[in-house]
Amino acid sequence: MSDQLKNVLPPVIDLSTKVLIVGSMPGKQSLEKQQYYGNPRNHFWAIIGEILETAIPDNYEQRLQLLKSNHIGLWDTIASCERKGSLDAAIRNEKPNDFQMLFEHYPNIELILFNGAKAFDVFKRHIGFEVLAKRAYQKMPSTSPIPGKNIKSLEEKLKDWQVMCPYLPNIK
Repeated sequence: MSDQLKNVLPPVIDLSTKVLIVGSMPGKQSLEKQQYYGNPRNHFWAIIGEILETAIPDNYEQRLQLLKSNHIGLWDTIASCERKGSLDAAIRNEKPNDFQMLFEHYPNIELILFNGAKAFDVFKRHIGFEVLAKRAYQKMPSTSPIPGKNIKSLEEKLKDWQVMCPYLPNIK
């Protein structure tokens, strides 16, 4: 039987956000910790550290501050869903977050990066790319540690994720 899940993680965003990284729905471990990318095996924080050329703090609030100070935001496509376990493939009956409202309140976002196929597909199906107006967007390889048919190494993922660098003012 699937669990009914509500995404309790608010967007990590402010008016200086240029790059918005959009996941699908936090995994069980992330929901329990109430932290984006709370599974220590997820490649997300390692990729961010490499791109920003900095050590990632252990403290979660400092991690979020690091993102904001580099004009990076986080949110998820799914506000609620049914899912057994943590796999995106197990997500059913998803309800999307309100991206129309988000983009109205935060008009400086220039690039949306979808962290994996599920985030991209849910956005496409329930929200539509029209809401992005003239913003750039791209489907990225998932940072998830869950093995899949298109699994890439950390180094391969890092190379793909560097597409955000031109949008980050502190990156050369």
